[in-house]
Amino acid sequence: MAVPQMKPAQAVAAGSTVPARALTSSLPLDVVLGLLVAVALPLAIVAIPNTVSVVSALLPPDVMQIDMVRAHGLALPAMVLTVPLAAVAVRRMRAAPILVGGLTLLALADAAGGYAGSPLVVGILRVAHGIGAGLLVPATLVAVWERPRFLRAVWAGVLAVSLLAAQAMALWPLDEATSWRITLQPYPMLTGVALALAALYLVLWLRSGQSATAGPGPSAAERGRLLMATTPAVGIVVLALGATFEWAPELIVVAAMLSVLALLGLASVGTFEGMNGRTLAYTMVAVGVVTLPTAAQVTYVGLGGLGGPGLSGLWPAFAVAGAAGLVAAVLAGQLKDAVMPLVAAGGLVVVVGGLCAVRFLLPAAGGPALIIPFLLLAVGAATALTSALRPSGAGAALFALSLFFPGVLAGFMLGSGILLLRLSEATKKATSAQALVDAYVSALHFWALVGGALVVVVITIGAILARRAAASPGTAAAGLAVGEEEKAAADTPGPASEQGAETGPGSWQGAGAKPEPEQGTGVKLESEQEAPAVPSPMSSPEDSGEDRPADA
Repeated sequence: MAVPQMKPAQAVAAGSTVPARALTSSLPLDVVLGLLVAVALPLAIVAIPNTVSVVSALLPPDVMQIDMVRAHGLALPAMVLTVPLAAVAVRRMRAAPILVGGLTLLALADAAGGYAGSPLVVGILRVAHGIGAGLLVPATLVAVWERPRFLRAVWAGVLAVSLLAAQAMALWPLDEATSWRITLQPYPMLTGVALALAALYLVLWLRSGQSATAGPGPSAAERGRLLMATTPAVGIVVLALGATFEWAPELIVVAAMLSVLALLGLASVGTFEGMNGRTLAYTMVAVGVVTLPTAAQVTYVGLGGLGGPGLSGLWPAFAVAGAAGLVAAVLAGQLKDAVMPLVAAGGLVVVVGGLCAVRFLLPAAGGPALIIPFLLLAVGAATALTSALRPSGAGAALFALSLFFPGVLAGFMLGSGILLLRLSEATKKATSAQALVDAYVSALHFWALVGGALVVVVITIGAILARRAAASPGTAAAGLAVGEEEKAAADTPGPASEQGAETGPGSWQGAGAKPEPEQGTGVKLESEQEAPAVPSPMSSPEDSGEDRPADA
């Protein structure tokens, strides 16, 4: 009698491939990883904002402010270039060592920040911040991919909330600051806590036995596509750095729009897993372009000088929006896979609603008018990211993440170009402080309109491509098969499920052997085949109502 071939996940469940670990040894690992994600991801994202101009009065008199602003803005470009390379490395070396390495680099840069004295040293330290953060984000994503799916929803929710609060978190330590160096080490104690959690996670990971066999590393096709993401990343970084040297605002806007188009083009042709991977890539680009740049501008509009409640008065709005974003991510993660593309599109629609609220409700002195934009942006981004990640494989997730941070940089370029256009128009007509404030608010409203239009375009493109895929059943089935088989391994009950041992294509934990599609399935991959880099914020309107913003 012929014996039917066992699938890898069944073999694991039967105990023939990977020694089973007790549930008691898995739970501490999951708890520590969840805490690590909750601490490390905000630390990585808070490295992005360029806040040195807020403390420009504390800079040494022999240092030019524009040089310091340019140097401080190097963190995000460094992060943009690091993420695709880290995505390849984390598939080969596993997540735990890279997590520890990234946090160690952040801790060293924080410690050295107290001794910085020149733009050159500041630039070096900010590049170190960007590299460390660029290691952390893909490493945390891969780490949660090896564990129960609940942690993926936590990762997406924490990322969305971090994007929303990053600018406020970067500004908070500057209140009553006595040294400009605080911008280089805003949360040294939190970095130490994250490093301790990463060390504990590494120990538990080693004891779990997952390090006994090396991961298979990415396939040649996956490695090529991840490295392909460095091409637009390099181009966008060059444009962003060039824009700091007195480019015309119109040229900055054009460069930013071309950057977004390039990212959407690469998301269309370079993705994995057919529509699942493409939906994730589009979602990552859209959320990256609009969320953090919008939240940063809204944070400044909420300051007291622009009629807002001030930074301290914004925290209730951040708390409500943050809690709602995390809850939305967890709830979205419980839905069935079949509805995930629709839910992802719905999340982007909610983001558009948040941008509309920014346009029609801000500036505001507080209350619901201030909470609603933050709430909609957090819930929409968290829902869209969670739903798009759920049916995708690890390779598709890392590829989409490699497009995410170039999207953030392109969004900052676009927002900065719009701001400079409005400030330029205002200075030609009037020179009063109120005229500059009105120009800033007008720029925020116009940015909300442009950002909303970009997200609507992404939703429309995704819907059109999904309809075409549905009209071609053979192509759709081939594109979805990879993600379905990977999910089947993850959902198999038994010891393998307890330790997150996924053995479908694109996963690497299991027994350490490189998984391949089963013979006869017909599964194939598609085609084997100054507006500084991070725009320097306006000087706080609470500081002076008469001076023009430093970056204007």
